[in-house]
Amino acid sequence: MIVELHPHAQARIDERGAIEEEVVATVKYGKRFAVKFGGSGFRRNFP
Repeated sequence: MIVELHPHAQARIDERGAIEEEVVATVKYGKRFAVKFGGSGFRRNFP
C-alpha cells in the first residue's frame, strides 16, 4: 500500500511531534473508523 500525505497532514504531523513513519503505520495497520461526509479516520497507540 502506498500512503501519500497531503501538505496539510505533513504540517499537522510536525505540530503534533509525530513522525511520518508512525502516521503511515497507523494508516496501514491501525483501527479504521467512519468520520463525517463518508470519510475514514485511523487510530493506533504507540509506546
